[in-house]
Amino acid sequence: MTANTVLSKKFNKLLIANRGEIAMRVLRACHELGIATVAVYSDADRNALHVRYAQEAYYLGPSPASESYLRIDKLIKIAKESGAGAIHPGYGFLAERAAFARACIENDIVFVGPPPEAIAIMGDKQMARETVTAAGVPVVPGAEPGTDEELIAAAQEMGFPVLVKATAGGGGKGMRPVFEPDALPDALAAARREAKGAFGDDTVYLEKLIQGSRHIEIQLLADVHGNVIHLGERECSLQRRHQKVIEESPSFVVDEDLRQRMGAVAVAAARAVGYVNAGTIEFLLDKEKNFYFLEMNTRLQVEHPVTELVTGVDIVQEQLRVARGRRLRFKQEDIKQQGWAIECRINAEDPYNNYLPSTGTITFSRVPTGPGVRIDTGVFPGYEITPYYDSMISKLICYGETRGEAILRMRRALAEYRIMGVKTNIPFHQHMMDSYSFMGGEFDTKYVEDRFRMDDREANETMAAAILATLLAHKQSQRASQIVAPGARDTSNWKWYSRWERLRQ
Repeated sequence: MTANTVLSKKFNKLLIANRGEIAMRVLRACHELGIATVAVYSDADRNALHVRYAQEAYYLGPSPASESYLRIDKLIKIAKESGAGAIHPGYGFLAERAAFARACIENDIVFVGPPPEAIAIMGDKQMARETVTAAGVPVVPGAEPGTDEELIAAAQEMGFPVLVKATAGGGGKGMRPVFEPDALPDALAAARREAKGAFGDDTVYLEKLIQGSRHIEIQLLADVHGNVIHLGERECSLQRRHQKVIEESPSFVVDEDLRQRMGAVAVAAARAVGYVNAGTIEFLLDKEKNFYFLEMNTRLQVEHPVTELVTGVDIVQEQLRVARGRRLRFKQEDIKQQGWAIECRINAEDPYNNYLPSTGTITFSRVPTGPGVRIDTGVFPGYEITPYYDSMISKLICYGETRGEAILRMRRALAEYRIMGVKTNIPFHQHMMDSYSFMGGEFDTKYVEDRFRMDDREANETMAAAILATLLAHKQSQRASQIVAPGARDTSNWKWYSRWERLRQ
């Protein structure tokens, strides 16, 4: 079986190996393309929206992901039983597991994603660095994996600060910034322990820590006929604990020349691994606008809607078309970014209590609507937020002709959004939309953790409350002075003037 027949084949039924808002996103794309759908669910998701929306739904197993959404054998079995000719992994769970893509191929099921070889190469950070370097892609200066002694010696030669990184996995696990030589041994030990626990692999390497950098990513699409294009950039610098919280497209700091250079490099990196389907190349951009390869996400990204809104390209539908063997509908010259889009991830967490996750039942939900507002969600009143999965409730995306208009619409949408039953980070996003640093585009990847404080908003609200109290007291004193005494006129001057006019007649 050739690579092309494995990665693309005509199919009329698709299994979505995921849950929540991304399952709903894929289901809707399938509905528009006339593709029959199969959902899977755990105990916690029996009443989930994606289960109700799909044409067929199959039980996977108990609530923990390790017993349900991460069970490759069960997913393959359900795909065969249901007659699904393809599987879309969404993001998270098994989306970047080469073993899952390989299992689909071995069972003659189309994996809606890249070939397992590309996933394996780009999933190993050191192998990815070596591969893209050979393709002429700039990478952050660093040191290859080795013993602690070798890495300590390399750090001394490289100079501090440095970043300890695990070669496997992502999401900030197995990653430690080190600013002083004395702290490096402990950082290496901690990173190795965390990487071993999370990925089963304690291999780490070093990168030069670029301070004040921004996180810029380039969206890619590639088909089985050798066509690869980019859809411009996304600004993803607003992060907390290496997790993105707000994304936008385009970036405030990327001009057309830089965009085309980064796009060309991203395309070269994708070609270097024979990439197919949707993917994203992530870069670090320093203060001098030098950019360096960070990693490749071999899947659909959470933040893909902002790119869809500014380019007019339905990325999920393109994924499905590519998986069916179609050519990309767009050439590079067709891609134009128009307007501005901002995405806020609405999570069930308390921003006033160190972002502590919040669980419980959503008792009321009213989502914002109106011009330029999009909501991607899988929750509804009566839906239970459990501790088993990611705490994201929805993605709120707002579009405007300019960045200013997009921010104003996001402010309005956040003010309209009502969720009861659990705590949410909506106040965080409201505060961010009011932040002078955000409005001016003056932020980097450490802004949220190092310089952004929720209590600043509380201080502003206290001041506003004091001003309102003063105004109220003033109004009350004015009303008191206007209360009439016995025998005094009991109405306004305008009414007295009207009576006088009638008397004259």
